[in-house]
Amino acid sequence: MSREADCDLVIACTRLLYVNGQGTEQVLAAGQRLARALGLPASLSLRWGELQLQLDEGTRPIWRVAANPAGVDMSRVIAGMRVVDDVVAGRLRREAALKALDAISLPAGSPTWLFALASGAGAVAMAVIFGAEQVIDAAMIFLSAFLGALLRRGLHRLSTNALIQPFCASLFAGVFAALAFRYQLVTSLRFVALCPCVILIPGAHVLNGLADLVNGRLHLGANRLIHASLIIAAITTGLLFGLVLCDASLPLSQAVRAVPLWQHMLAGGIAVAAFGVLFSMPLKLLPLPILVGAFAQALRWVVLAADFRVGAAALIASLAIGLILIPIARRQQLPFAAIGFIAVVAMIPGSYLFTMAAGLLQIAIGSDPTLELIGATLASGTTALLIILAISLGLVIPKLALDIVEQQRKAEF
Repeated sequence: MSREADCDLVIACTRLLYVNGQGTEQVLAAGQRLARALGLPASLSLRWGELQLQLDEGTRPIWRVAANPAGVDMSRVIAGMRVVDDVVAGRLRREAALKALDAISLPAGSPTWLFALASGAGAVAMAVIFGAEQVIDAAMIFLSAFLGALLRRGLHRLSTNALIQPFCASLFAGVFAALAFRYQLVTSLRFVALCPCVILIPGAHVLNGLADLVNGRLHLGANRLIHASLIIAAITTGLLFGLVLCDASLPLSQAVRAVPLWQHMLAGGIAVAAFGVLFSMPLKLLPLPILVGAFAQALRWVVLAADFRVGAAALIASLAIGLILIPIARRQQLPFAAIGFIAVVAMIPGSYLFTMAAGLLQIAIGSDPTLELIGATLASGTTALLIILAISLGLVIPKLALDIVEQQRKAEF
């Protein structure tokens, strides 16, 4: 019974980390460290939707539990890593550790009002970075994102399906923007439609998926990326469907103002703070990511001012973030993908992705698509892909280098 209880503890702790956004390598390392501390000769493996523990002795019994890594909750990850440390150090017994894990797993997260407020603030921050300048547009963007967040929280109580919430929130954003533009309540349909949807993009899942692919976990990495792609497809479909319902179409381009450096930095810091709240990051840990996010925006602004391409600017800024933030996140036991994504969120090319989708829709339903329409669609898609790759490489390369250093250090001991 003692051996089975120890296996249950390892499974429960590993599952908590896995389903709340911790990176695969860190999940397995924490689980193996806990198993060694309990004297379990066991091996752990992760698949999409399943966590498996197998004892390396006797008849080799196997424990399997359902584990779907579709969430991101940094407070739970930090608390779970603290439980591992306490058990390994002998400060926490098995029964107390299981009770602590049960308490951590209880529904919590940010209060609904704070979640909605952060969503609105994050959407407005993205609008400033994109070049919006009208106060009325910013106010309507905030209202759309705020109400969309309330809708998401309400839907979460009815269904845990990962696609329903982003689809309905983006559908609402499309209808809201189209009606506001029709009745001349806003000056820019593009900004009011896009910005509330940009905050829905599952960047943390994309980063975790790419990290798994780089580390040779092809099955898990591919599943993470497919999951993220389905969410992005749901967001895009909801937005375009909402616009079509109101007989509106998303403009493929719009003249925007040049955003001053101080506004880039301020908006970047606000976006980081907003996503920190959305990912349930402890408020006392937010100042450092906010400073790093503001610095990244400044660096990106400087690189663009030096006539570099947007992809190169995103790569340089992301590398700087990775080199500064990921070692600190390791020491504070924060999930790599979540902390990395909130720091680069202001560079996520959501507007390019949605513009590409809108262009494809116009090509599909149009009787005679023009070369200008086709060119704008291809340019938006290519730019989005380049920025995503640049951001991902900029964050994953420092993580991979740190993993190698840690492995060599462990091998020496």
